[in-house]
Amino acid sequence: MKALVLDFDGVLSDSAPEAFQVAFETWRDLNPQTRLGAEKPDVLYDGFLEMMPLGNRAEDYAVELAALETGLRLPDQEAYDAFKAERDPVGLRAFHKRFYQIRTDWAGRDPDGWRALMRPYAPFLELLRRRAGDVELAIATSKDRASVRRLLEAYGVADLFPEGRVLDKEAGASKRAHLTRLHRDLGLAYPEMTFVDDKLNHLEPVAGLGVRCVLAAWGYNGPREHRRAQELGFPVCSLDAAEATLFA
Repeated sequence: MKALVLDFDGVLSDSAPEAFQVAFETWRDLNPQTRLGAEKPDVLYDGFLEMMPLGNRAEDYAVELAALETGLRLPDQEAYDAFKAERDPVGLRAFHKRFYQIRTDWAGRDPDGWRALMRPYAPFLELLRRRAGDVELAIATSKDRASVRRLLEAYGVADLFPEGRVLDKEAGASKRAHLTRLHRDLGLAYPEMTFVDDKLNHLEPVAGLGVRCVLAAWGYNGPREHRRAQELGFPVCSLDAAEATLFA
């Protein structure tokens, strides 16, 4: 391994509470008549978390909240994709745009409160600090670069990811696009790169390139994803075993 490429949300940052709050505010802003929120917040959040592994970008939060609004359970990727295909693409684009407006406004207005909902996975960051000289480090994320940079600074690891090593949502809708660009920029063969993500629907397209793919079990996934990862031959890596799995 000459390059270790990392997803951000669910790998470096425990950001689900922030994503849920911004998504819920966006949903209410665009759907004033929504019934969501009448039930217990923890029930709504649990349903949101269950579907997080099935989405990809910010507009997928609208898909999840639409399913919760209708009381529909989406148990697997096939069901999720079919439900998403029925959504109005114009509405999804509007949600995506408004989501980032609300996030940016919040981060500027209350930076401490915003960061407080995105704690780092500290043991993993400590591992990266120890191993920083051994490999090239990069981030491939569907988050926006400005937010990632703010959080890396707050986590004390911004120096591990120089300019050009943080590829955000503008690099492409698929992580495959991110890894293709890093392959070119770093001048490395695909098998010399390892990609760590907490979502299988990010790992599967990348694996086709020849990149070694690892599922971060400390992120937003569960037994459903672990079983599928094992079927596909992807290591399922716990936080405790990360160093041994990634750097053996």
